[in-house]
Amino acid sequence: MTASCTWSDWSCKVRVTVDRESALEDARAIVIRLMDDVAQSVDRFRPDSELSAINAAAGRMIPVSRRTIALLDTAIEAASATGGAVDPTIGFHVQHAGYDTDIETVRASIQLARPLTLQQADWTRVRVDHDVAAAGIPAGFQLDLGATAKAWTADTAARDIAHALGTAVLVEIGGDLSVAGRRMNSWQVDVGEQSGVPAQRIGLAHGGLATSSTAVRRWRTSDGEAHHIIDPRTGRPSTGPWRTATVWAATAVEANTASTAALVLGDEAVAYLNEAGLAARLVGRFGQIWTTAGWPRDVKAA
Repeated sequence: MTASCTWSDWSCKVRVTVDRESALEDARAIVIRLMDDVAQSVDRFRPDSELSAINAAAGRMIPVSRRTIALLDTAIEAASATGGAVDPTIGFHVQHAGYDTDIETVRASIQLARPLTLQQADWTRVRVDHDVAAAGIPAGFQLDLGATAKAWTADTAARDIAHALGTAVLVEIGGDLSVAGRRMNSWQVDVGEQSGVPAQRIGLAHGGLATSSTAVRRWRTSDGEAHHIIDPRTGRPSTGPWRTATVWAATAVEANTASTAALVLGDEAVAYLNEAGLAARLVGRFGQIWTTAGWPRDVKAA
């Protein structure tokens, strides 16, 4: 019998659904433990995280855990796969846009706009030594793994739960969903921009689903509203024609990489998604919907 639980962490909703009710408590514990471990590795708001240590030591290599190495590898692979559209070296740029603490705190005040005088993001400058488990970035750079770490956690938690508990499972962390284990029927998932608005229900039998949006994590600045999707080419919040992108792929990491890249690429997003053969749903600034690669039919967004 299917059972589900939800809670809040990482400033987003976390949901775990299992096919066997008796496995729910243990499944929740696995997710909580993994999220704590990942936060210790790469939470940029935690001064004791390994990511914060890498950023503080910019200009030299420092020892880090194998989990941090895996998360860095994932971020670098995403950058390489998207030609730099998803770049982990936008840490200073995210802060410069005003997102320098918990999102609720950022929303509570008006951030002062500042001239952009930062180095351009460049993921190729990240250094990882797998032999001795060390990592580093050049001076003038800071890491932010927000575009991939959440999806990696959803994928890893789903696999761990299915393997350890012998149940089919759906793990959702924010807009990143991952499913694992055998199930007779597809998981039914509502695809929308945020809670309380019309959504499209689709079936998810395997892989991952990710939604990236400029419509949710927004805040006010003295120059107008800003959001957290940074275009590495400009160092500023993306300004393309799409406000939301949802992508299905083999994993949540691949889906999130593509959905984030679609918002950054803007006018090039449809060609990029079609070339990659990814099923996607894009919502434009005025609610128009464009779908690719066999995405189910939909109606105009709210």
